[in-house]
Amino acid sequence: MNTLIKGKGVKKDYQMGEVVVTALRGVDFEIFEGEFVVVLGPSGSGKSTLLNIVGGMDTPTGGELYYKDELISEYDEGELTRYRRHSVGFVFQFYNLMPNLTAGENISLSTEIAKDPLEIDYVLEKIGLSDRKNHFPAQLSGGEQQRVAIGRAIAKNPELLLCDEPTGALDVSTGIEVLKFLKLFNEELGKTVVIITHNSDIGKMADRVFYIRDGNIERIAVNKKPMRPEEVSW
Repeated sequence: MNTLIKGKGVKKDYQMGEVVVTALRGVDFEIFEGEFVVVLGPSGSGKSTLLNIVGGMDTPTGGELYYKDELISEYDEGELTRYRRHSVGFVFQFYNLMPNLTAGENISLSTEIAKDPLEIDYVLEKIGLSDRKNHFPAQLSGGEQQRVAIGRAIAKNPELLLCDEPTGALDVSTGIEVLKFLKLFNEELGKTVVIITHNSDIGKMADRVFYIRDGNIERIAVNKKPMRPEEVSW
């Protein structure tokens, strides 16, 4: 497997007034091309910090972070912007859709800044919303809005899709539907997907699971037979 992301001694400190809070304590890890990774940990464990650093939304205060063979931990702001724009897609717990734009228009937003975007109708078909293309977010259910958010992230055809609690605001059946689309993106297009969550059951569908606690990656588990999304329940 080729390495997509590699971290060496990645550390992150935050200055909170006169107090320094350490969110990551010098972690080492690799994420491979085409892999489906789940990062598990309780609130405050450092998993969101790790995702933000991998996605170029934050910078480490120590260590090195590589994207393929490029040392992105030394990127300047312009280089980080290009990295986020062309190489990374983001899905969050809250959908952050533009309320005055239709589902199709929300998805098309990301294609305008992409080098090699996917066709909007293809994306809508893959997320099961072809018949909702001209509906506004207020006319969609929570699960449909999250699928639009996923569609917006994958439409720019990124190598890496980062998901922060993508099922956190959804009921179980709707959450499983969302996981199906993330897995489809991973398998059909061969893209790398990383999900951070506190829900250990979602880890059962990953190729590998990173367990984070108190700013450390305590262990990394390999699933020899990952579950299908429809087999997962919580």
